[in-house]
Amino acid sequence: MKNSENCRKDIRITAVRQVIHEDLCSKYENPIVHTCSIREGDVFISSGGNKPCGFCDSAWGSMEYFVRELSSGGGNFFDGWMKNPKSAMISCNDGFRPFSFLIETIED
Repeated sequence: MKNSENCRKDIRITAVRQVIHEDLCSKYENPIVHTCSIREGDVFISSGGNKPCGFCDSAWGSMEYFVRELSSGGGNFFDGWMKNPKSAMISCNDGFRPFSFLIETIED
């Protein structure tokens, strides 16, 4: 019998766009030197539905459910939300400078 972890699909996570809400930063945030090391176009691979090495913990918390579902063969979230049913567009939970990530199944 195969281990179910071995049957999981790899998932590509692409950092598509970051939006910076300068007005909210200046009004509510204490100045900080380092905010996020992810850059637009960065690509991460989740193997077995696990968090990619070096990936942001906060961003992972926002997308873990979707990555694990896609990895185990699921998809079609919210009855046809995405054009590609084996994908999702998820943003991290940073209210000042959220990143949008395209999460998609890597087909064999």
